[in-house]
Amino acid sequence: QVHLVESGGGLVQAGGSVRLSCAASGGTFGSRHMGWFRQAPGKEREFVSVITWNGVTKKYTDSVKGRFTISRDNAKNTLYLEMNNLKPEDTAVYYCAAKRGAVFTTTPGNYDYWGQGTQVTVSS
Repeated sequence: QVHLVESGGGLVQAGGSVRLSCAASGGTFGSRHMGWFRQAPGKEREFVSVITWNGVTKKYTDSVKGRFTISRDNAKNTLYLEMNNLKPEDTAVYYCAAKRGAVFTTTPGNYDYWGQGTQVTVSS
């Protein structure tokens, strides 16, 4: 069982930056593909960015390309999301997730373990 805890959210002005962290425990973090997803009020949870177990391959949803950077430190069992040039439409609860198995996917339903989420609010 993998336990995930996100931190780093908050209120930020448009154009600002936030760094999210996700601390993992209770499992083999270093062998799992990981991802960041978000859910805005009234909307379904959506893919933001995913990263392979070794950090070599990363994917981003189009709306965050060039602004967000996903990374991981397997020695610290921690996943990060650096978010720059934030926009009001980035406002959401951000979740980190981990999955079992070798398939690398952006689909939220394919991820097995989820954190409780951290709120990011971007004011205009």
